[in-house]
Amino acid sequence: MAYVLGVDSSTQSCKVVVIDTSSGAVVRSGRASHPDGTAVDPETWWRALNTAIDEAGGLDDVEAWSIGGQQHGMVALDGEGRVIRDALLWNDTRSAGAAADLIAEFGAAALAERTGLVPVASFTITKLRWLRDHEPDNAARVAAVALPHDWLTWRLRGFGPENPALDELVTDRSDASGTGYWNPRTGEYDRDLLIAALGHDAVLPRVLGHEESVTDARGRRVAAGAGDNAAAAFGLGAVVGDVVVSIGTSGTVCAISESPVFDPSGTVAGFADASGNFLPLVATLNAARVLDATASLLGVDHGEFSDLALQAPAGADGLTLVPYFEGERTPNLPDATASLTGMTLASTTRPNLARAAVEGMLRGLGAGLDALRELGIPLERALLIGGGAQSEAVRAIAPEVLGLPVEVPEPGEYVALGAARQAAQVLRG
Repeated sequence: MAYVLGVDSSTQSCKVVVIDTSSGAVVRSGRASHPDGTAVDPETWWRALNTAIDEAGGLDDVEAWSIGGQQHGMVALDGEGRVIRDALLWNDTRSAGAAADLIAEFGAAALAERTGLVPVASFTITKLRWLRDHEPDNAARVAAVALPHDWLTWRLRGFGPENPALDELVTDRSDASGTGYWNPRTGEYDRDLLIAALGHDAVLPRVLGHEESVTDARGRRVAAGAGDNAAAAFGLGAVVGDVVVSIGTSGTVCAISESPVFDPSGTVAGFADASGNFLPLVATLNAARVLDATASLLGVDHGEFSDLALQAPAGADGLTLVPYFEGERTPNLPDATASLTGMTLASTTRPNLARAAVEGMLRGLGAGLDALRELGIPLERALLIGGGAQSEAVRAIAPEVLGLPVEVPEPGEYVALGAARQAAQVLRG
């Protein structure tokens, strides 16, 4: 019997699971909250990680561990391993102008070819350009750039300001592929793009292969970790032909591909996955909170909201909600707002409004599936996960809107489970 530990350090919280590798069962778990906001002191993640690990019974009997986490966040370190400023998270849109500047300088097609991405405000490269332009003194101090899961792995391995070995920073292919300065075809960083963003070169985490590992101060095996979407797909056991549709704070549509994907339009991000394949992904900012907002407007809980939506016909009698409540990432409309159209005396009913909210959210995700299909990526089955997938109305309406058979796995901490599966893999190796 061997125990491994997996972590999901997400935007909102840190979740930890301890798995018995002989049975695959979760034997212990822990959780701690993260602060709100789009710019966060990484030390709050570190404290939450330690709290969650303690709640999960600690690391003493754990033989390997791995961290999955939110992608794209910029953790800027100085030469002494100190965090220079609050980390800008994936959902911080202040760098939208920097994204436009990078596209103007290099061209969307060239950037897609070099990195698999066309920059939007979410990606790390744009945050570094924003730092250079708006906080030049801070930018000049940057000696190393890490992503959230990279930095937490580094700290939990025993490094930090008290032991600032920047060359011990490691990451994985999936998280490196979300920076905007890593080439998924060559597996190498594009230093010219990094310098164009930050203004100078810096230490970047060594990219481990999906079966590679390092050790912590106690000699335990430490897997590469992964970005949250890649870790979730790995935890679900997704294979070629599957598309994972996650309905959480944000919405994501990602598929497994055996070859890298390059989309000059920028709609599909050509990420890598946690298994050695690739994870073409479309993200939306408006997902489960569309349902939350509409349920609140109707004055009902989620069960009653679902019942209302299922009372209405498909198409909601022409009532249509375009749910860009917080701008949108795909399509790239950071300043957009939501709109409700097709209102008549007949169509403007509570059931139709609930149905229009569900259909509007799913159409946004369905557009992501269409973009994947246009790139020739095989889609045979949708795996629906996240809080929004627990809605009976979402489960019933999704096959109609997405145009695929839909399966809803049992609710679980799939990012943490994917990280634990990684840890078990390197332990066996």
